[in-house]
Amino acid sequence: MAGARRLELAEALALGPGWRHACHALLYAPDPGMLFGRIPLRYAVLMQMRFDGRLGFPGGFVDTQDSSLEDGLNRELREELGEAVAAFRVERADYRSSHAGSGPRVVAHFYAKRLTLEQLLAVETGATRAKDHGLEVLGLVRVPLYTLRDGVGGLPTFLENSFIGAAREQLLEALQDLGLLESGSVSGLKIPARH
Repeated sequence: MAGARRLELAEALALGPGWRHACHALLYAPDPGMLFGRIPLRYAVLMQMRFDGRLGFPGGFVDTQDSSLEDGLNRELREELGEAVAAFRVERADYRSSHAGSGPRVVAHFYAKRLTLEQLLAVETGATRAKDHGLEVLGLVRVPLYTLRDGVGGLPTFLENSFIGAAREQLLEALQDLGLLESGSVSGLKIPARH
């Protein structure tokens, strides 16, 4: 990931005082829906439009009162997505990666949590009542996991948006590693370079 150094979790946790930890989560669920009755959706993957106009994943900084990274992440999810997140908990088993940026002393931890479609729909429905809705979070968006016949519409066009930090790379890595795309790989896509 551009400008960031990948760390093992133990190494990230041992960085010591002066480092802040931020945790974010990709929430996804199997989705049997069909776009226009012919394009399989396969999975619903959530991202959010942030206050700064960039796309990112829900989450935020871990506070000193949080007893673990996951406690901080789950608190942030409640603040940003609402009470529907009480139906599940992001755990250490959902952890994917940690990266230390080249700028301020922040290490970003990334998680991916598989939900049921009902849980994901409840999150989408309740998000407008969340504490941070309209403030830190301007709304939720689903990632289109398909490419239209023109070879551009769908995921390739979605990836041309502006993403915060490493969110674009985290998304692509998770889509590939979790097998969320039909081919199980992002290598066949015409993916625009990051601007």
